[in-house]
Amino acid sequence: MTEWKDEMTAIERMTAYAKGEDIDRLPCVPIVGNTAARVIGVKVSDFRGNGELIAKAHIAAYKLFHYDNIRVFTDLYTQAEAMGSQVIYPEDETAYLGQPVIKLDPRLSNLDEIDKLRPADPYKDGNLPEHLKAMRIVVEAVGKEVPVGGAVTGPFTNSSFLVGAENLVRLTLKNPAAVHKLCQVSLESNLRYVDAVIDAGVTPSLTDAMSSSTVISPRLFRKFSLPYLKKLIDHIHNKGKKVTLHICGKTDGIWEDMVKAGADCLSIDNDADIQKAKELVGDRVMLMGNVRPSETMLEGTVEDVRKATVEVVRKVYDSPKGFIVASGCSLPTETPFANIHEMLNTVRRIGNPFAIKDATSIVA
Repeated sequence: MTEWKDEMTAIERMTAYAKGEDIDRLPCVPIVGNTAARVIGVKVSDFRGNGELIAKAHIAAYKLFHYDNIRVFTDLYTQAEAMGSQVIYPEDETAYLGQPVIKLDPRLSNLDEIDKLRPADPYKDGNLPEHLKAMRIVVEAVGKEVPVGGAVTGPFTNSSFLVGAENLVRLTLKNPAAVHKLCQVSLESNLRYVDAVIDAGVTPSLTDAMSSSTVISPRLFRKFSLPYLKKLIDHIHNKGKKVTLHICGKTDGIWEDMVKAGADCLSIDNDADIQKAKELVGDRVMLMGNVRPSETMLEGTVEDVRKATVEVVRKVYDSPKGFIVASGCSLPTETPFANIHEMLNTVRRIGNPFAIKDATSIVA
């Protein structure tokens, strides 16, 4: 494989891009999560309670691929676990929710249990202290050359991990007040955690999977998720940080709302039309996405990755507020290294697309 070299560091590139200055290539972020474990030859479960190992893996993955943002991440359940939910850690796969902390009965008659929930202490509870440790180590090691993000699960999604996704959706219809209580205590955990993340020298990166229009309607999103997302993003902005917001699945019906929430960058899932996002909200917010993480990055050939990367650059490189080439969501753990290299090398071969007047002539 031909090795392609960058002319700028990630921070130099992102800074110049924000100012409208010349760049060597578009920013590129194949969203590496637990694939980082494969880079250093450890099991995903080895990350549990081991901030030093999480950091080692993410530093090594960055140094191998040289993408434009490190997102310290293992799974979406860290905050819910810190609040009492049970999380299952398979030997070598991504963690998943075992038992929500609130075990609602079928009649939803024990909602008083929600009042007993307390926000997590990020310096004491669950695995949050180890994630903060990982963030501090990563920033110390490579933070002068690449932006570092810390994954934060949004209030509505975290709420679903406290009572179970099906129960939360039922409660939106049966007992809206209970949903607001869950979202409020989740928000309080979020606020404490993002403060700790920022104190670690890292920028919070928000994921709110359950807010997807694949799961709840745009109307329910506006009622139960948006108010808490906006409060969280406003808080992060008041701390001097910008916010990338990722909501999985179909989101075109809530793009305007995601912009109203204050997000500075929308990470667009592969189920959505990113060219349509450019047309509708690209004049107000940076866009990021949306090469398919499973069909293309995991299962596709190097040539498939090249074609998909060229296609998304052609569609969105000229989005008014900027564009970051990325996978549509976190990469599956077993994503071939060659495909990650190819996404970045394709962007490197394209170079500065703004020097090309005709998008159809963008090739790599």
